[in-house]
Amino acid sequence: MMFALRHGELLIFLYVFADQIGIPVPAVPGLLAVGALAAVGKINVALALVASVGASLLADLIWYGLGRRRGHQVLRLMCRISLEPDSCMRRTEDVFIRYGVRSLIVAKFVPGLSTVAPPLAGMTGVRLPRFIAYSVAAGFLWAATWGGLGYVTGEAVQRVTDESARVGRILAALVAAGLVIYVGGKWMQRRRFLRNLRVAQISQDDVKRALDAGESIVIVDLRSPLDVATVPFMIPGSLRIAPDDLERRHQNIPRDRDIVLYCSCPSEATSARVALTLRRRGVTRVRPLEGGFPAWHTRGLPVEAVPAAPRP
Repeated sequence: MMFALRHGELLIFLYVFADQIGIPVPAVPGLLAVGALAAVGKINVALALVASVGASLLADLIWYGLGRRRGHQVLRLMCRISLEPDSCMRRTEDVFIRYGVRSLIVAKFVPGLSTVAPPLAGMTGVRLPRFIAYSVAAGFLWAATWGGLGYVTGEAVQRVTDESARVGRILAALVAAGLVIYVGGKWMQRRRFLRNLRVAQISQDDVKRALDAGESIVIVDLRSPLDVATVPFMIPGSLRIAPDDLERRHQNIPRDRDIVLYCSCPSEATSARVALTLRRRGVTRVRPLEGGFPAWHTRGLPVEAVPAAPRP
């Protein structure tokens, strides 16, 4: 306990950095604790705030640099190890497309998005000074909000802990138990999600043979606009349909031909999810492409440029 009080700024730096770099350790309880300690004069609130913002900025810069150099490979890796693999990239890309670099401020308050937004900024060519400015502003607002909440309740917490020293240990145990339950629940949710998406796939070689033979197959490109902007190519003859438009456009997909779906997400999660949805709509001859578009493109198989969107 004395070590934590003496080195509180260092501990909160490490705690926030771990959270922002992607380790499933929620930093919010730590920020609340810093605010509570600051309220009773046991920690320097200015230094703690600087440490929090510095840790957040350092993690953001690491992901920004990786996104700038490695692009979509970084996002695929992050979402492959994510506790929510299907929604990880899709949600963040939607927010980033809508708000641009300003989405960094919103993302800080949404677990998971705060880690994915910085590499997206690097991928889309956001200039470094602009990125740093928004990252610092987002980190300050995020840390000050949760730290301020802890500060407001700090005196009440101190009165309780003065009455019983055991409360601190009980609270620590509850936080640890809550963290274990949270991570365990998300892990089980991930396992259940992936198990439900075990749909028979079609190999890239089979699709290539079908194209070479001129077979009448329908290939559907499910990638997001940001994925397409990053790699502006598609499998020849693909029909582009966003997953969110499926309810409106599923009638455009023929029922009497083989349907091949591809995306850019880990484990072909989006393609498998769409395949299940189409089967419920009566489209039974549908299979996801094994490896998705990244594997197809990496192997040097035939592609064509994505047509430019028509101007209004």
